[in-house]
Amino acid sequence: MAIHILPDEVASQIAAGEVVERPASVVKELFENALDAGAGQIDIHIEQSGKRLIEISDDGAGIPAEELSLAVMRHATSKMRSADDLFAIQTLGFRGEALASVASVSRFSLTSRPASQAVGAVLKVDGGKGAKMEPVGAPVGTVVRVEDLFYNVPARLKFLKQDATERNAINALVTRYAIAYPSTRVRLTHDSQLVLQTSGKGDRREVLANLYGVELAKNMLEVTFQEDGMCLSGFISPVAVTRSNRKEITFFVNGRWVQDAALSRALLNGYQNLIMVGRYPLAMLFLDVPPEEVDVNVHPAKAEVRFRSSDKVFGTVQRAVRRGLLAYSPVPNLSIGGWGGERAAAFPARSNQAALDWNQVGMEEEPVEEGSSDSTGVSPALFQAGPSAPESGPQPRLPAANMPILRLVGQVGATYLVAEGPDGLYLIDQHAAHERVLFEKLMQRRAGGLAAQRLLEAETIQLSPAQAGLMESQLDLLQQLGFEIEPFGPNLFRVSAIPALLAGSDVQSAVRVVVEDFEEDETPLQAEVEAKLVARICKRSAVKGGQTLSTAEQQTLLRDLEACANPRTCPHGRPTMIHLSVDLLEKQFGRKGSL
Repeated sequence: MAIHILPDEVASQIAAGEVVERPASVVKELFENALDAGAGQIDIHIEQSGKRLIEISDDGAGIPAEELSLAVMRHATSKMRSADDLFAIQTLGFRGEALASVASVSRFSLTSRPASQAVGAVLKVDGGKGAKMEPVGAPVGTVVRVEDLFYNVPARLKFLKQDATERNAINALVTRYAIAYPSTRVRLTHDSQLVLQTSGKGDRREVLANLYGVELAKNMLEVTFQEDGMCLSGFISPVAVTRSNRKEITFFVNGRWVQDAALSRALLNGYQNLIMVGRYPLAMLFLDVPPEEVDVNVHPAKAEVRFRSSDKVFGTVQRAVRRGLLAYSPVPNLSIGGWGGERAAAFPARSNQAALDWNQVGMEEEPVEEGSSDSTGVSPALFQAGPSAPESGPQPRLPAANMPILRLVGQVGATYLVAEGPDGLYLIDQHAAHERVLFEKLMQRRAGGLAAQRLLEAETIQLSPAQAGLMESQLDLLQQLGFEIEPFGPNLFRVSAIPALLAGSDVQSAVRVVVEDFEEDETPLQAEVEAKLVARICKRSAVKGGQTLSTAEQQTLLRDLEACANPRTCPHGRPTMIHLSVDLLEKQFGRKGSL
């Protein structure tokens, strides 16, 4: 094939692929343009998850009629004039590609009026062709309508995700920008249903409360830190509030939402040794640096940046987060209770000071699971034998597929059950064991309909817009499992009943797992959505490590575990027990030589 120049229409569609990946990309570009225009209010209306319509209106500065046709041309911008301006950018947009890209893959109209003109004008473009402009009555500001996105690029349309996924991507994006720009009133509707509305009062914590609920917003820790011309502000979660993934870690650099792995690592380093491995904090952080210290012209979608002094930025974020956590962390309450206290009580010869010293050991160890009763927020220390102890070899396999009949000995560390079997000693993780018991009971009884326990008082749960969409998609399945949940307003849900098996569990925790992302350790259940959902509910509802059980409760848990079809592991594949054979114990005590 001979070399030739592509038609402008084809070139525009190729360029659009770098900027417009999905409906959320369109919303991002238009939202940022509205912010650059100084909008005090931005209204976003979505139909069919953005495939049918994306309409964004603002009360910003507006575009003069004589410049409308230029606005949809490639590389047309009012935000820079020379290459030198690339290192002094203080606006969100600057490349002059967004409107041209969007107009080339949709039925596009742009209506605008600046305050200096008596009437506005509307420009209509169909698939990048036939730009037509005419005068029209309009308020000050701009309205952009994007209809039938990707109608002329069917291959791109086929690659879009399900409507719920695309809708959640839009919700997550708008939510982030609403928190980043609290002085701008934001209103988001999907198919005429209100999803998000902020007051524009400039209080970020108020926006957080509207999105995530008052309780979470109240618990978020505020960070303010300045160093070497850089300023970091925003909110991070306390160590007791974590998620199973990084999706709620958000960074804005000079007002622009960026996805930077180095910034995320710096944040996680600040939490090092304070949260469990595999858990991640919530964070909404805003980094302001001199424009010449950051290169924003890295990616067409402006989602990535490069720092001139990346090590300095990394260190600033890490120190700011660490100081913020330490500033809000309470002084540990070293009481005689808990694991250390129980051990001290068992040895009366120890002094009170010795008991306290025992509790103090390992205060920087990995924290306990969310919901644990440990008042200090950290796990009990792991005590190891001295160098004279024999080295442990590999543990032998458990002797049978099913559990033998076990005799309960007791509970140790308020976390493990100790039981004796015909072939040795068994240490049972009470949390993992209870997970398995609840999981099998729920899965066995779901076919005949699970008994529901009505709540004395219905509880209301507030979710973020993205989470609310996920919840709505699971309501039918939750009803089959014994939950009674109904929408109760924008992003609000009313819980009237839970499965009887979960009676006494925390309702909020049991329901919120529905909208949290699946954990990596749920791989064995990836093909079974229902089983995966049940496993997550059971994990949150099961007894926790650090929770003292009565002798009767220990016996019941042991008997229930023996009756399970798969008692050896929890639903996520982790072991519920460790077996120490009599032979191994004899070797440890030197009765049969060393290991």
